[in-house]
Amino acid sequence: MSKIQTSVSALDAVILRPAELPVKDRGNGARTVSLVDSELGSTAFLNGITTFAPGAAIGHHSHNVVESVCVIEGTAWVDIDGSEYFMNTYDTTFVPANIIHRFRNASDAEEMKILWTYASIDATRTPAGSAVAHRIDSEKAE
Repeated sequence: MSKIQTSVSALDAVILRPAELPVKDRGNGARTVSLVDSELGSTAFLNGITTFAPGAAIGHHSHNVVESVCVIEGTAWVDIDGSEYFMNTYDTTFVPANIIHRFRNASDAEEMKILWTYASIDATRTPAGSAVAHRIDSEKAE
């Protein structure tokens, strides 16, 4: 991470290098790198990158805020509210708050990566069938 002092803000600008940041193992072949968060000074959004091993998937879940996901490498299947859609590289979703969804790697041979953005630093994830919400920013790798 490179910090850049700015002339008109108390916050530093930052260049984040995902290869140099901690990785959180989310299980089932998914690994996440948190990028922009409140620790950097964000007051409006969170984002990061999740990498899926060949054939890997994350569990169905929802968020308390809108989420946008862009496939930045490979191909994916996204299940939104019970319907599944194929996504190519750079295809992007907009998922409203409280909608059950999940992503899975469409390939059995290549990794798939997504860049996700939540519309609030107070974003939470609630597994489908659960009432227990976890803050996204608490899921960072240590």
